[in-house]
Amino acid sequence: MGKKRQKQRTDFRKKYQGRVRKGDLTREFRTGDADSLADVSQGERVSGKGELTRKRTVQSTGKNEQQVSSGELKTGRVVSVHGLKSRVLADDGEIYDCAVRQVLKSLSIEQRSIVVAGDHVLIRAESHLDGVIEEVRPRRGVISRTSRGQQHVLVANVDYLLIITSAAEPGLKPALIDRFLLTAQQCNLQPVVVVNKVDLVDSVKLQPLLGVYASMGFRVLMTSAETGVNIAYLRCLLKGKQTAVTGQSGVGKSSLLNVIQPGLGLAVATVSQDNDKGRHTTTAARLIPLEGGGAVFDTPGIRQFQLWDISASEVAGLMPDLRPYVSACRYPDCLHLSEDECAVKNAVADGRIDARRYDAYCHLLEGDLMSESR
Repeated sequence: MGKKRQKQRTDFRKKYQGRVRKGDLTREFRTGDADSLADVSQGERVSGKGELTRKRTVQSTGKNEQQVSSGELKTGRVVSVHGLKSRVLADDGEIYDCAVRQVLKSLSIEQRSIVVAGDHVLIRAESHLDGVIEEVRPRRGVISRTSRGQQHVLVANVDYLLIITSAAEPGLKPALIDRFLLTAQQCNLQPVVVVNKVDLVDSVKLQPLLGVYASMGFRVLMTSAETGVNIAYLRCLLKGKQTAVTGQSGVGKSSLLNVIQPGLGLAVATVSQDNDKGRHTTTAARLIPLEGGGAVFDTPGIRQFQLWDISASEVAGLMPDLRPYVSACRYPDCLHLSEDECAVKNAVADGRIDARRYDAYCHLLEGDLMSESR
């Protein structure tokens, strides 16, 4: 017969217990017991469950006490994001495949991802190749678009926005250029309009449209990855800067980067002959350090770019050619569409504002921003 099991008694939570919070703290303070009140921890949220509760909620007054000490962390920059893993280039030159700390994921409410290419981060190296992102440093120069009602951050911490379009195969899309220019104006970035594949058309036909952008103070550059037109100038322009390369699929973003930095080996593809649209070869934003200093961000091709955090009333103020006339309208909330005594419409009629630019403005408001606000 086995040995009889001994019983052990332990303290369980009682179903009923006495009152744990004293009835009137004000009365105690007036009766001279203020010293005991001063000793009460000011950082605890009293739950009223007494000493038998298993947990107490403590409000943090500073940084997380469980955060790893700074001596164990490495600083780095996110090169690319693939699903749940982020590739981080540490300052010491090592590359780590990092997961994101769970507490950071809970902070991502309006964004699709809490970590994007270009982020400056603190990582904890768990092995020679793996790590965990512990902190994301504050961003600047953020390029975002709207995706399914959420903010989709393409890249962060950039200075220049290289807007790549093509003269043919596929054809030039001024409406898409205008959207990128508005984003650059909102984020205080320096935009550069690059028209690639000029070897396929007569460049004289592009002068009227490109002259409009140049007259507004935007830098415009015509290039050809095939013939090398203005490649040397573009390489010098990117040197020492943090530049995001954007544009629709098939305009030759990866081809230009391959020519700018030989040996890069980015995948390229021809334009579809059926619909004159490019094929996606770049699937995620990627940071590429340049040999002469600086870095570029090769972003996926975008066929539709919905503006983020730009209302209909802000568009005219972000367009340099419309901005001088906005304050001269009769109504302070004028949208310059059908209102009376509109200074913007008068400027278009007098030829002071290019009619194509005004048509693009109307299309943007009536087609996108106005429908979103309804």
